[in-house]
Amino acid sequence: MDLHLSGRVAVVTGASKGIGLAVTRTLLQEGARIVATSRAGTPELDALAGTGGLLHVPADLMDPAAPAEVIARAVETFGGLDILVNNAGGPPPGTKLPQFGFLGLTDDAWRAMLEFNLLAAVRACRAAIPLLVERGGGSIVNVTSGHARQPSAVNVHYGAAKAALANLTKALSEEFGAQGVRVNSVCPGPVNTPWWTDAGGAADIIAAATGSDRATLMTVEAPAMMALVTGRLAEPQEIADAVVLLASPRSASTTGSEVVVDSGFLKAA
Repeated sequence: MDLHLSGRVAVVTGASKGIGLAVTRTLLQEGARIVATSRAGTPELDALAGTGGLLHVPADLMDPAAPAEVIARAVETFGGLDILVNNAGGPPPGTKLPQFGFLGLTDDAWRAMLEFNLLAAVRACRAAIPLLVERGGGSIVNVTSGHARQPSAVNVHYGAAKAALANLTKALSEEFGAQGVRVNSVCPGPVNTPWWTDAGGAADIIAAATGSDRATLMTVEAPAMMALVTGRLAEPQEIADAVVLLASPRSASTTGSEVVVDSGFLKAA
């Protein structure tokens, strides 16, 4: 299927690994020109940058000025903007998830979580929407989380931030749809990304809390704990496929929607 993305200009946040890297790679394969942003590069992202049509702009999205600066680089380099993918999220810099319980979360923890998972996307949308309107329309895709719809005593602040992002998605789709700007979200369940697999990441934290080992946790216990119908965590490419389809003009009548790619995590939510 031709997704009609050749020559389109996209900004992807959190692009160095996991879902963001998969989105970047897929957009590039479809012929898009991309500004990929992350705090630092990775060998995988650097390899994509070497193929042409991709500019990596290092940025810390905890800096309120950073989202607008990244989007300005897209205009400067490629002449405009057609697509924004707000993928950056998860643990704010210097922290680890999961975090258990509500009472131990300080104001600073809440501020950092909201800054990274909500306000960075708000600022990117604020910078992008006038450019999309000027272009005659475009697409924003926000990556949320199953925790936005299935509250839990684990990662309470993260779930609240992602729920707010899901609400923002629908509000923006309503306000700017008549001007040709489509705004949708993709709602992943647990995904086999470095958030889980890095040393000291979620797999190690949960394994230590449950007395398990990393391998058993990832392949057996975590899917069982979350009642994943498929019996496994999703792969980043499976999320990226949904993101890129929503970004494409082939989804021209899809706006204000939430596409769930969650291995069957959400049932009645």
